[in-house]
Order: sequence, then structure tokens, then C-alpha cells
Amino acid sequence: MDKAELQNMIAKRVAQELKDGELVNLGIGLPTKVANFVSEEVHVTFHSENGFVGLGPAQGEEITDPTIVNAGGQYVTINPNGCFFDSATSFGIIRGGHVDLTVLGALQVDEKGNIANYMIPGKMVPGMGGAMDLLTGAKKVIVAMEHTSQGKAKILKECTLPLTAKNAVDLIITEMAVIDVTPEGLLLQEINSAYTLEEVLAATEAKLMISEKLKETA
Repeated sequence: MDKAELQNMIAKRVAQELKDGELVNLGIGLPTKVANFVSEEVHVTFHSENGFVGLGPAQGEEITDPTIVNAGGQYVTINPNGCFFDSATSFGIIRGGHVDLTVLGALQVDEKGNIANYMIPGKMVPGMGGAMDLLTGAKKVIVAMEHTSQGKAKILKECTLPLTAKNAVDLIITEMAVIDVTPEGLLLQEINSAYTLEEVLAATEAKLMISEKLKETA
């Protein structure tokens, strides 16, 4: 399975968490793919932190309007009844607790729901952007990421990179598993049938509690 297929698998599972009527913010990178897999029976409104709600599908190969871009700089569209506004209003929506769900990528997540997702060692760091606001302002936070990076665990006992937010993550979805972040620790709820339980545990530094209702990821 190549990287694109793997990311699509993760995005498809994340899309199952979206509920009808929600205002949803998708982070840059993998999370933006979630919009491609939302059920036709589920009607959500997408928010982009650079200043609009009603985010539509990506523009095709031919860019028809270069002025409409999402927070990651991708050319997108706006749905009927969508609207544009300034950054102050956009972050007022986030900080005011009006975003029902945000889906973000991560470099590391730990047992306490702490997340590090903006500083890549050895790279220039422009800052954490809107992630800090989304992590503290959204009602629910899902981390969508690959389970490991170059064979190294990303789900840790304790993050080693600078934190973007503390105790902020509610759910972790990877190509291997679906993991709840609970006050008692990380609870393994689902496992991809392509992997064994032993493989998931070996790829995870943090201790995983196993749900009594553990099931295969749909």
C-alpha cells in the first residue's frame, strides 16, 4: 500500500466520526482528505481558519478561481450559502467554542492526550498556526496520522517535542487502529484486520488498554 492509499484509508475511517449538522475544521495535509469520504446522508459545514465557512470540493486541474484557497494553500471552492470573513471573526468562531470537531495531524501524541504537531526537528519552524486555538477551542479533537514515522512510534508515553496543547486529544485514528483517549489512558477500540494485535502493540510506545468490545475497523 502506497502513502496515498494509506492516508485515504485513515481519512475514510475519520469521516465516519462526522455527525449531521456539525461545523468541522480539517487541518492541512492528511485531514483535508476526510471531506472526500463524508457520507451523502451526513450534512456538515466545513470551516477554514483563514476565513470562511462552507468550504467546497477542491478545484480541478484547471484553476478557475485562484483567490479561493484553504488554510493549507490548496485551491478550493465555496458551497452555496457559504461566506467569507476576516481572521478575527474566524478565530472568534474557534475560540468561542463554535467548532464541533477538528481533525488534525500530529508528529506525536501521548497517553495524556498531549499533542505535538508543529515543530519538525531540524526544519525551519514558522509557528503552530491555528492548531493551538483549534485544539483548545473545538468541542472534539481527532488526530488523524500514520501510526509510525520511519519505523518509530508516534504514540508515546510522553511527547518529546514541544507541545501544541495539553490534554486536548479525544480520539486517535491511524492505519492500524482507533484509540480513545480516556482519563485512565489510551483505550484500543478498533484494529485494522491487516494487522495483528501484537503488531499494533509493538508499534505503540504508550501502554494500550484493550477494549472488551474490540472490533475490526470497518
